[in-house]
Amino acid sequence: MAVVISFENPASAERGLKPLSDIVAPGMARVNSLILEKAGSDVDLIPELAKHLIDSGGKRLRPMLTIAAAEMCGYPGEGHVKLAASVEFMHTATLLHDDVVDESDLRRGKPSARMVWGNQASVLVGDFLLGQAFQMMVEVGSLDALGVLSQAASIIAEGEVMQLTTAQNLATTEDEYLAVIRAKTAALFSAASEVGPIVAGKGAEERAAMRSFGTNLGLAFQLIDDALDYSGKQKQLGKRVGDDLREGKVTMPVLLAYRRGNQDERAFWKRTLVERDVTDEDLDGAISILRRHKAIDDTVERARHYGAIAADALAIFPEGPHRAALLDAVAFCVSRVH
Repeated sequence: MAVVISFENPASAERGLKPLSDIVAPGMARVNSLILEKAGSDVDLIPELAKHLIDSGGKRLRPMLTIAAAEMCGYPGEGHVKLAASVEFMHTATLLHDDVVDESDLRRGKPSARMVWGNQASVLVGDFLLGQAFQMMVEVGSLDALGVLSQAASIIAEGEVMQLTTAQNLATTEDEYLAVIRAKTAALFSAASEVGPIVAGKGAEERAAMRSFGTNLGLAFQLIDDALDYSGKQKQLGKRVGDDLREGKVTMPVLLAYRRGNQDERAFWKRTLVERDVTDEDLDGAISILRRHKAIDDTVERARHYGAIAADALAIFPEGPHRAALLDAVAFCVSRVH
């Protein structure tokens, strides 16, 4: 039986992540303590830089998925705490590396680590966090969980390289772009979700369901981020609205508008994204073109599609507070654009 979830003014979206954060609060308290412990080092710069990003207000959604999935599957141990901390360290490391590659000035509304300590320190501390993540995975003692998370690390790196080839490339197809975000964003959502049933000793069906849940939630999450960059607020996005335009990123709304646009509109995208000739007024111009071609609305519709698939993936699990909280998380992720 499918799980039906409405994204039209749903009460679950209004509840946001609170049901999920509430139900995983005891586990996440242990995750947060472990994060602070493992971010420590005799090299002063490492905990200083790591704490800067760890304390900058992220939702910790990915480790919450790990805790919730394991508990939903009846896991009674502590291994999920180390796996959740590993997931957060992997995510934090990718943020540090991303900001260097993208030359980002802000991260979650604060100066990015590279702006405070420089590119070299950001990359090297990211590497340190990845090392700590893999050390914790090994301590859990599950080869399957280690395999899933290590594969995700490789896929994420591939996604970063793939993005280099699609950045500023207006010939990118929708399928090619989806492949990038499937690797760059959805892979960690997928792994974070799948290691829950793994550590709980569940079988292939539960693993596949949570892998599908995480993958499709990750796709929906990224597509909403794409839409928010042209329609949201800095507080929602965690960076300046319009950064994708300033950084020359070809995202889903741009791909749709470029395909549907006239010659002058296509010339606008080539000037701003390919030639990187961007003025202060160009963000308003970009938003006008995107709205004219319903590119933001259609990006949101695609996100809703993947959100619905994520919700359906939970149908094999018995009804309960953990499943309900995960459904609320899907609704929240898809509804952030409103």
